[in-house]
Amino acid sequence: MTTKRWKIVAGFTLLVLGPMVSIAQVPGVAPSKNWDLDGYIKYMVSYSLPDHQDNALDHLIHQRFNFEYRSEYGLSFNAGLRTRLFSGDSLEIPQYDDLIGYDAGYLDLNKNISSSQDVLMNSQFDRLYVDWRHDDWQARIGRSRINWAVNTIWNPNDVFNAYSIYDFDYEERAGTDAIIVNRKFGFAGGIDLVVNPNQDNELNSYAVRYFANVSGWDYQLITGKSGLDNVIGAGFATDWLGAGVRGEFTWFEPRRDHYNQRKLEQNKVLSLETDYSFTSERNWLVRAAWLWIDNPVEISNAKLYLNLPLDAQTLSFTKNSAYAEVGVDVTPLSRLTFSSTYYDDDSYFIGISNSYSLANDWQLLTVLQRFDGSSNSLFGQTPATLLFANIRWSF
Repeated sequence: MTTKRWKIVAGFTLLVLGPMVSIAQVPGVAPSKNWDLDGYIKYMVSYSLPDHQDNALDHLIHQRFNFEYRSEYGLSFNAGLRTRLFSGDSLEIPQYDDLIGYDAGYLDLNKNISSSQDVLMNSQFDRLYVDWRHDDWQARIGRSRINWAVNTIWNPNDVFNAYSIYDFDYEERAGTDAIIVNRKFGFAGGIDLVVNPNQDNELNSYAVRYFANVSGWDYQLITGKSGLDNVIGAGFATDWLGAGVRGEFTWFEPRRDHYNQRKLEQNKVLSLETDYSFTSERNWLVRAAWLWIDNPVEISNAKLYLNLPLDAQTLSFTKNSAYAEVGVDVTPLSRLTFSSTYYDDDSYFIGISNSYSLANDWQLLTVLQRFDGSSNSLFGQTPATLLFANIRWSF
């Protein structure tokens, strides 16, 4: 890294850390208040080793503020701001700054503050909403996360906030600009109404979800419009012989035949998942999932797919996908996780991660990812190994 680049990184770090030191509260003596402010700062170094291309080294400083103000009338205001400082070889990728600065919401709350050959600084509000609660009613307007997922890996019911299973560095996940009204029925039931506008009125989305619990079974039913499709879906979660069992299904029916010279087709997406935790000193966990997409998206290369804005129909690029995971506590402070995904074009992914608690507010995460497959598969055409080291301080 050049001297100029390091100066910018160091200056940004001091700018962020300075206010945080004064914000931090002494445990047990913080006064009662109607607002909260927390967040974190992370530094991540990543090293990409493609089999047939040049290696790439990148650095990322990622800082986040979460703010909430609560009034006595059931109203609250929430804002989540993340600022990222990128440096390294990825900045040489054409239109990389456009990709980082892209905002898919109704409002553009994403801004590239500074962009050069050496450094890219970006800030984004991924949470910005007003919430009202009274008895069993809740209403919200603004950008927030709409979590209709039942599964933990692939979520066909998540028609507003789909995400990539490979993106481990964004645990909050993206938000959606929407108006939400919720009415609770009992301890585990209710109904949600969501209206998600778009700058293109034809892409407006809206949906209703009804959820309840019957004899130990959580279930939900959804219907509405997602972009260019009418949707209907269902999900469930229960326990069977000590194992968690979950499933989601969504049917997408196009409202027209073509859009922007692209033919629209009916699609169905189904995912089943199970996991089992072993009661032991090591806290073993095994998890498996299966995803089926009737009409998977056609993708020409792996880089395009891994940077594609996902939705519930593009969770995979093949008709069948399978996932397996094993996690274990190596020590009380260290957890090791092995995961693998297989696609039926003979692509596969292998991931190894270790989360280590350095102190009460400090965590070190190391990750290895391998994308590969047969020579004709999507990942096999450009096989690569990715290494990450991520240190985080929370406040």
